[in-house]
Amino acid sequence: MIIKDVSLDTPEDNLLYDEALLLLAERNNTEDILRFWEFSGPFVVLGKVSDEGKDVFINACAEDKIPVLRRSSGGGTVILGKGCLNYSLILSKKRNPYLNNITRSYHEILGKLIESFIKGGIGCGFFPTCDIVLLDGYKKFSGNAQKRGRDFVLHHGTVLYDFDLSLISKYLMIPEDQPQYRNNRKHEDFVANISLPIWQIKEIFISAFGAKEFSDITEQELSYLDYLKRVKAEKELAFSESSFA
Repeated sequence: MIIKDVSLDTPEDNLLYDEALLLLAERNNTEDILRFWEFSGPFVVLGKVSDEGKDVFINACAEDKIPVLRRSSGGGTVILGKGCLNYSLILSKKRNPYLNNITRSYHEILGKLIESFIKGGIGCGFFPTCDIVLLDGYKKFSGNAQKRGRDFVLHHGTVLYDFDLSLISKYLMIPEDQPQYRNNRKHEDFVANISLPIWQIKEIFISAFGAKEFSDITEQELSYLDYLKRVKAEKELAFSESSFA
């Protein structure tokens, strides 16, 4: 498994880079990839079918110039930024047959991580559909989502380690669709940072997946990223023009 510790200059580029890695994997049957990234400022990310009007305090985001973006994977709406480590896995279904069943894939992937976190001193467990939760207080510190291709799966998620948790209530509404263990708790009672430095969290991931070889962003990846940016810009222009037609 290749390790890519690559954080790009904008939230949009960071989200699209995951998609570029998935596209390249589908085309070239690449090795499995573990990517880390983090962005310095807060921004909101909607899941593929999330409803902005039900999830986000739009006026607050607009007033504070907080970008509101949408990713191509499922899952709920989140706010990311400094103190939130993002990770991405590009995994081959052929090399990892468990990926063919979505429920099992979450159990297998998060199970490896949980085992590694426990070895690192973090008491945690898996809570469906796709959360890693501190057992002390049942507070979530990692949410996850997937985009599934023909031969590869993009699995990505977050780890809160030094995030300003007050930002969640400021910009995100309480979701209508909640996991049972949340028990209608407010954001600040439901999420938590873990008390590990970022370098140790990365080591936990590397150990969990047996990743070894480091690689920087490649020219081919940059080319695919530029392609996705053009496609996205063209779609947004077409939507804008149709809105005023």
